[in-house]
Amino acid sequence: MTPPRIQSKLWVEALLARVYQGGAAAFVSQTGEEERGDILIKIAKMDGTAKVLTKSIGISGDSLFIDVTSRLQANDERCVDTYIQRAKERDCDLWVVEIEDKEGRHFLTEPVES
Repeated sequence: MTPPRIQSKLWVEALLARVYQGGAAAFVSQTGEEERGDILIKIAKMDGTAKVLTKSIGISGDSLFIDVTSRLQANDERCVDTYIQRAKERDCDLWVVEIEDKEGRHFLTEPVES
């Protein structure tokens, strides 16, 4: 049985709380559909590099995140920003959370796959 899906807005608020509690900075650069909007996370290491994670559903029905940075030509922040901008243009219901952390932590409780 698939676990109940948490509202995107509540999930984002919980992520922001974990980020702040961990001593990093974060903000929402695009607010998506409150109930079921997809989620994209940018993690900027503050050294010109970044990565981008997208929320997905695993085979078992559990939430997970996929690191799509390897699909880009580079992991520099400009390349990641270009990817995110295209995603925003395709999906107006998309949530985009940007985390700034020198250690590159994502603060997710879900697994992350490459």
